[in-house]
Amino acid sequence: MARPNFWDNPEVAARLTKRLRRIVEPIERYERLRQAVDDWRELNRLALQEGELDLMNEQWREGQSVLRQLRELELELILRGPYDHEDAILTLHAGAGGTEAQDWVAMLLRMYLRWAERHGYRAEVIDQLAGEEAGLKSVSVEVRGEHVYGFLRSERGVHRLVRISPFDASGRRHTSFASVEVIPDLEADDSIEIRPEDLRIDTFRASGAGGQHINKTESAVRITHLPTGIVVTCQSERSQHSNRETAMKILRGKLAELKQREWEQQMAAIRGEQADIGWGSQIRSYVFQPYTIVRDHRTRHETSNVQAVMDGEIDGFIEAYLQAEARGALMQEDPVE
Repeated sequence: MARPNFWDNPEVAARLTKRLRRIVEPIERYERLRQAVDDWRELNRLALQEGELDLMNEQWREGQSVLRQLRELELELILRGPYDHEDAILTLHAGAGGTEAQDWVAMLLRMYLRWAERHGYRAEVIDQLAGEEAGLKSVSVEVRGEHVYGFLRSERGVHRLVRISPFDASGRRHTSFASVEVIPDLEADDSIEIRPEDLRIDTFRASGAGGQHINKTESAVRITHLPTGIVVTCQSERSQHSNRETAMKILRGKLAELKQREWEQQMAAIRGEQADIGWGSQIRSYVFQPYTIVRDHRTRHETSNVQAVMDGEIDGFIEAYLQAEARGALMQEDPVE
């Protein structure tokens, strides 16, 4: 960065500056927290010596604040994957269950939007396909913020809902499924090469709601990456150009995710381990009736406060996953009736 020509290429300079910030910030936070712990210990010692109740109460509150900051730093230091610091593209697909499953996708979308709002992240729906009667068949959301992909990748897999369906006049209990896919949102990555000759790009008319323009012009785009067979479709924008840009962004993230998964499989083969959780397997159950519980089958983390979870309070599940992953303690599926 000290070179005179460093800013001649603004794009490269911005990436390097961001990389430096990722390296330096945890060190600076650690130093500040270490000083805060030293100060807390000294003031706590004085408060105990003097028997000052008000000062002791103040130091208790300060200790809780420092502990919370330490836990946050610990979680961020766990996120050492090559893309954990990136933004994320979250895609939800309805599975078995028809209209009930499509409504479940809409419920999950609200949950993740609430979670993003709680953390001050920016979330924007970039593509969606509405259900025939209610809910969504699929939806993609771009979530921007520090370490978003690192946190949200714990959510990928199949999410299971058990409830009395509002679409069933008989009031019967239904089980529905939705899949969650999370990929890094990469503006540019020199290690991800996409050659034009490896792409097949098709255009077609968008389906579903969207007005006359979106349904009468071939604005929807489908991109097939021939070497891997990955297919990406985008149809929510009015222009073919915008849909193509969005589809290319999603394709870049999928290729990065595929590259990371292949590396993880190679490392598991070297260590002689078997993956604990298969791609796309059921990871969590949300039971609304006959009792209320949300349980993660990989970590056994659970809560009976279903409403809080649906309002975006999923940090406990994310933290439990990251801690278990760091310890290598993820478990096999444990179905909930």
